[in-house]
Amino acid sequence: MFKRIESTAKANELIAQLKERNGDLLFHQSGGCCDGSQPMCFEIGDFKVGQSDVCLGVIEDCKFWMSKDQFEYWKHTHLTLDVVDGRGASFSLEIPYGKRFIIHSRLFATHETENLEPLIFTED
Repeated sequence: MFKRIESTAKANELIAQLKERNGDLLFHQSGGCCDGSQPMCFEIGDFKVGQSDVCLGVIEDCKFWMSKDQFEYWKHTHLTLDVVDGRGASFSLEIPYGKRFIIHSRLFATHETENLEPLIFTED
């Protein structure tokens, strides 16, 4: 099975730091404009996943959620979570570290789309 979302070593290092400080985490990628369209990292319980969200997969034991509307645009792409220096204007947990999560994307190859990991539709 091919993953819909993966992460870089740099992103994994930052996730480990955030988990050590904050506990269990989740990511959410909204369809907003500006910084609202960046992936955001939250403590479990600080962001309410809704019925209009789908989980693309798990990164470092953290579910990665996206709104269904946004997923309709991105469903043909493989996403890679990365991190860069710089401050975003959001409530994401990495902001005080002078970092921000970003997404790199590429279209799935035909053989990948035929064997993708299933989406998750509940928080459990």
